[in-house]
Amino acid sequence: MSTTRLLEETPATLIPAGTPALLPIGTQVHIVQTLGGNVTVRTDHGLFRISRQHAEAIAGLDTAKLDADAATTGSEFNEAAVWDALRGCFDPEIPVNIVDLGLIYDLDIEPLGEGGNRVEVKMTLTAPGCGMGPVIAEDARARIASLPSVTEAKVHIVWDPTWTPQMISEAGRKQLGLE
Repeated sequence: MSTTRLLEETPATLIPAGTPALLPIGTQVHIVQTLGGNVTVRTDHGLFRISRQHAEAIAGLDTAKLDADAATTGSEFNEAAVWDALRGCFDPEIPVNIVDLGLIYDLDIEPLGEGGNRVEVKMTLTAPGCGMGPVIAEDARARIASLPSVTEAKVHIVWDPTWTPQMISEAGRKQLGLE
């Protein structure tokens, strides 16, 4: 994509370790990916994910596009809305959403009293040692929680069955150039 710099000290997450980092003001960054409202950047010190709330520190970045990518749409709650929300979540290293990557194993919706809903998702990761798992799971949980009438949202990381590339959807395979 493009190379730019940080206008202020910026909280980030080191990829793939998942550890918090603070990138200094003036750090030169190469924007690798802007999907799901977050930004993946490469610096001289590695690959980092910068969340939408800190993306304005990236000089010249169109944050309006990030806001559009981060937004969940629709005013009606149903299972399709949950799947659409999950399609807005991305692994910061792979430009395919977590649904098309085949990372979502189970989706359960339980109606609660007074019109609320509990949504629980079981998801996996492409590799068991991925430190970004909790970050991706929290992105998914937050997207689900922002849907109308969702009063509880939980995302559980599971390892059975083990993820394989064969779990990638046809659309995901096309995006990755595998077909």
